[in-house]
Amino acid sequence: MREPLRVTLLSFRDLFATAAPFVVLAAALLGLAYWLLDPAPPRQVVLATGQDQGAYAEFGKRYVQILRENGITVRLHSTAGAAENIALLRQPGGDVDIAFVQGGADEQAATARDEGDLVDDGLVSLGSMFYEPVWLFYRGESATRLLNAPELNRLTQLAGWRVNIGAPGSGVPNLMARLLDANGIDAATIALVREPQTPAVVGLLEGRIDAIVFASAPESLLVQMLLQTPGIRLLDFAQAEAYARRFPWLSPVTLPRGVVDLARDIPPADVRLVAPTATLVARKGTHPALIQLFVQAAQQVHGGAGWFHKKGDFPNVRNVERPLAKEAQRFYASGPPVLQRYLPFWLANLVDRMWPVLVTIVAALIPLSRMLPPLYTFRVRSRIFRWYRLLRDVEGAIGSRPADELLRELDAIERRVADINVPLSFADELYSLRTHIQMVAERLADPAKARARAA
Repeated sequence: MREPLRVTLLSFRDLFATAAPFVVLAAALLGLAYWLLDPAPPRQVVLATGQDQGAYAEFGKRYVQILRENGITVRLHSTAGAAENIALLRQPGGDVDIAFVQGGADEQAATARDEGDLVDDGLVSLGSMFYEPVWLFYRGESATRLLNAPELNRLTQLAGWRVNIGAPGSGVPNLMARLLDANGIDAATIALVREPQTPAVVGLLEGRIDAIVFASAPESLLVQMLLQTPGIRLLDFAQAEAYARRFPWLSPVTLPRGVVDLARDIPPADVRLVAPTATLVARKGTHPALIQLFVQAAQQVHGGAGWFHKKGDFPNVRNVERPLAKEAQRFYASGPPVLQRYLPFWLANLVDRMWPVLVTIVAALIPLSRMLPPLYTFRVRSRIFRWYRLLRDVEGAIGSRPADELLRELDAIERRVADINVPLSFADELYSLRTHIQMVAERLADPAKARARAA
């Protein structure tokens, strides 16, 4: 059994040696395509959120859990708010990859949006995620003391009030500056305070601050607490529709009666509010697979019903201030990639990003693959045909060299040929070689024929 096994192994060796250059070329092309396409996303991404206990921070925790299931570690970066998030994204070589951004928080983007354009600042949008209503909470006692009225009805009544508009770096200062300017209010007539949310809430409860402005989703723990705090009231934006017409990045929304607490009927009446839309923004160089994952996670985090929207309203492509990322466009147009329904994320992503290149490589290699059978045939036959040169030299020397010397050379050739192993499909050529060796040996054994040949 050892001889058939040896012949089989030699056949495989010939086949491998013939196909090796082809395989190396295919591997090199695949490696080059993998390097150029970079289909595997980084295993860690930094998401800029906002202040602790805010809505951005709460949503960020959900993204951490969802992306962890796909092997991606999301590191949350706490900031003062949307304005700081934009600055971090624009920072060359910065650590932040993706961030929550409030509509109207960035002066450049808001100005472009007012003119009906999208800002091109090296960042891309992943879509609109949720409404961030403008919550203006105020002390009922301050309204009585400063206005001689039980309620605050309009922003123009804030003259003489101490109003916290958020710490530098948050999105509220720029937003409030625009709203005050639209009402013709001189900011100098208001004592503007710029404290972070938590200290500002403490100041509001203690009476050091008359009013506080948030722009946040209702998931914010501070918003939910203030909505249920006795003596703290919420401004009803009676002109909400007018604000939305003036500023394209604002939407009129309504806080329904009883949505906070049905049993206690909080709020006791519908409250009209204006709301910018929060978006997820990423650097243009962010890996496409990460963008695809974040948009899919956004559907899980923000796709349900909320106080200001119905199930399925978010995420969407409305009210974005920057160009939509290509992967986000693809998601909103056709949903998640089909392969991700059946394969793990890493494998589905690899196939999804590599298949166009794979098809191209296969199309290029198919013509080359047709050369393999002739090369294999040539390699095996050359093992036989190379002995014909020596055999021809022996035959040509008949009559000019001693016969016994030529017979010794011929015996050596015959012994070497006896060790040749070829596939059965080439055995006829091997036996032909042996027959020809025998023919030359017979001629050496007949001197008369040798002399006739020499003449």
